[in-house]
Amino acid sequence: MLDPDYFRRPTLQVAHDLIGKLLVRGEPGGYRWGRLVELEAYLGPDDRASHAAHGVTARTRVMYGPPGRAYVYLVYGLHHCLNFVTCEEGVPHAILVRALDPGPGVGRCAGPGLLCRALDVDLTMNGSPLTPPSLFLVDDGVTPDQVVQTPRIGVAYAGAWALRPWRFCLPSPHLSRPLRIGAGAGSG
Repeated sequence: MLDPDYFRRPTLQVAHDLIGKLLVRGEPGGYRWGRLVELEAYLGPDDRASHAAHGVTARTRVMYGPPGRAYVYLVYGLHHCLNFVTCEEGVPHAILVRALDPGPGVGRCAGPGLLCRALDVDLTMNGSPLTPPSLFLVDDGVTPDQVVQTPRIGVAYAGAWALRPWRFCLPSPHLSRPLRIGAGAGSG
């Protein structure tokens, strides 16, 4: 299991290192899991694509808290999105979980809303520590051959910040959007 100190590092490094790890959802009936294949990093108030660009609000307060916690929010009033709080307390950085390669019995996870639905992640988990038994991450020793970095998705409103290669992916059929290798993508 990854402990909170794992998340108390520079956000871009954490995002890169999380690719290939397992996200596990514990419930009374057992565990469901998926392998992290797509993440996006958001780096605080200067990042125009980050929720923290608007300062501390009721929604963003969790981002300013201790690392290694879930930041869950609702988008369009319909879809939950799961993020991991990173960096030091007081520095509002987070990593959006965009897609998982689903484990056995787990539904489609090719997008933030779909994976939250598949793992029953909702607002009740906002601010929860990423520790067993309910939601946690595991390093099972899988090391990706290549982590691909591209610009983030759906943040064109952020101007130049939208072009930062802060989307981290493992080539997979389960990505929320296909990789466009050669179109500004690089590997880390």
